[in-house]
Amino acid sequence: MVYSSSSDISMQTGGTPTSYLIRQTLFFFVGIAMVIGLFRFNLKKLQNARFLFVIWCIFAVVFLGLLVVGKTVNGAAGWINLGFISIQPAEFSKYFLIILSAYYVSIPRRQSEMHESNWDWWRELAAPMMLSGILIVLILAQPDLGGAVINFSAVSVIWLASGMGIKRSTGWLVGALGVGYFGLLPLLSWMANGPLAGHSYKLQRIVAFENPFAHAQSVGQQLVNSYYALSNGGLFGVGLGRSIQKTGYLPMPNTDFIIAITAEELGLLFCLFLVILLATIILRTVMLGIKSKNNFYSLICYGIATYFTVQTMFNLGGVLGLLPITGVTFPFVSYGGSSMITASIAIGTLLNISAKEKMNEE
Repeated sequence: MVYSSSSDISMQTGGTPTSYLIRQTLFFFVGIAMVIGLFRFNLKKLQNARFLFVIWCIFAVVFLGLLVVGKTVNGAAGWINLGFISIQPAEFSKYFLIILSAYYVSIPRRQSEMHESNWDWWRELAAPMMLSGILIVLILAQPDLGGAVINFSAVSVIWLASGMGIKRSTGWLVGALGVGYFGLLPLLSWMANGPLAGHSYKLQRIVAFENPFAHAQSVGQQLVNSYYALSNGGLFGVGLGRSIQKTGYLPMPNTDFIIAITAEELGLLFCLFLVILLATIILRTVMLGIKSKNNFYSLICYGIATYFTVQTMFNLGGVLGLLPITGVTFPFVSYGGSSMITASIAIGTLLNISAKEKMNEE
């Protein structure tokens, strides 16, 4: 589908019909290597506070740098341009924040503190909450609303599943984000010489969401042509490679709107099949978390399940006009190296946890 949806736009921009196909094939094999690597990796090595803090510092520095010199794509300065490819660090932060949150709340002494009615638990948990909140605010400042919400959702579910309780977990997560937004974001705005200027692009997307046909020649173009693609495809599609909307009518046909092109060429029923496959992965991930006797592993599973769920909902919601377009990809299908590799790392981790649980049962 990456090849089918990208061949026309690749030639229109001076490339070859197979440009995106070749790069996505490379990303695929890198992803397979990551799956194998994470499957064999000792996950206990991730339970190291000093190592996680060093990685957090790297992400923080990178996000600050992106606000100043980051490559802007679709209104967000969240890309590092390496010439032949561009990397989106916010994608990798999804996995990191899941590991970071799962580690901090799975420590036994913190588990006991979370069930106490006094304020001793705050001394243990304030730091990891703030660390997560700061990175999410930095992602929001790019501005990458979709990435920020996906990260926030995964972290929130991990805190909720930790035994902390809804009131405490949501209260302090909102507090951490509030401190970051009103304290850190103005400073970042000044340092980046006005990153908030990019918010106009996000506001245009909301306008397009409210009434796309009134802005069909401008900000509503994506959603209107997505509707046309879905309508053209019907139940069974017009045939592989025969999409009309991918020939220049629908922007981003190989990334954000690849499901619209898939629906046009292969039909609604095939898209439902894809969604069912992804829902099966998510359900199996949740069941693995429930069955695991290791709290750290369980929380990782819940975080990854949330990451896949929210990202899928945001992508499908944008394609169907049920949500404003956020620019997130459809897992495993859309073109993109950062997205493919991050999802592959998550799958490798799940296979690792599943293998360990099976060994424990035996």
